[in-house]
Amino acid sequence: MFAFKRFHWLFSAAAIYLAAMTAWAAAEPVRIVGLGDSLMAGYQLAPGESFPEKLETALKERGHEVLIVNAGVSGDTTSGGLSRLDWSVPDDTDLVILELGANDMLRGIRPDVTEKNLVAMIERLKARGIGVVLAGMVAAPNLGSGYADTFDPIYPRLAEAHDLPFYPFFLDGVAAERGLLLEDGMHPNAQGVDAMVERFVPLMEEVLASHAAAGD
Repeated sequence: MFAFKRFHWLFSAAAIYLAAMTAWAAAEPVRIVGLGDSLMAGYQLAPGESFPEKLETALKERGHEVLIVNAGVSGDTTSGGLSRLDWSVPDDTDLVILELGANDMLRGIRPDVTEKNLVAMIERLKARGIGVVLAGMVAAPNLGSGYADTFDPIYPRLAEAHDLPFYPFFLDGVAAERGLLLEDGMHPNAQGVDAMVERFVPLMEEVLASHAAAGD
């Protein structure tokens, strides 16, 4: 009788422990890194107003357990992003929002160099088991159609080649909208970030659903 009670107690304790561990695992947030330039970093914005912070808030309001780290560096190019990739993205990261290339374009860096760097980052992240969401960019009109014809196709081409969730233009709905930009006419203000997040959320919800399904 004693042995039976002891076995029953051990079984109950093990069941409680397993249930607690399952609940703990379920509560673990999806860890996301926003790897980008000033558009990601929150150039000249107040604390809490950057894209990663507002995206995290928006997703949590929709019931998603996420933790989004801002790894944006103002002025960064794809070369800079590649050089800091390993220490900017911890090993426990689940997803990276890769948003780089705008400064390559503004500096007139050859598009083939930009593409090569993006490919290297995508391949390195995927080799580490980290998912990539690719945020695209388009060339400024003043650079001419020749540059745009070479630069703009980079992002959709990479998204297709590497089977990545893809947001075609990170500044969609904000570029050239004076009321949504800082005085420099290039970077989003707080309202601009709100607009960007609102447009970006549907893609992220699809990504999170796929991530959850893959973990089942």
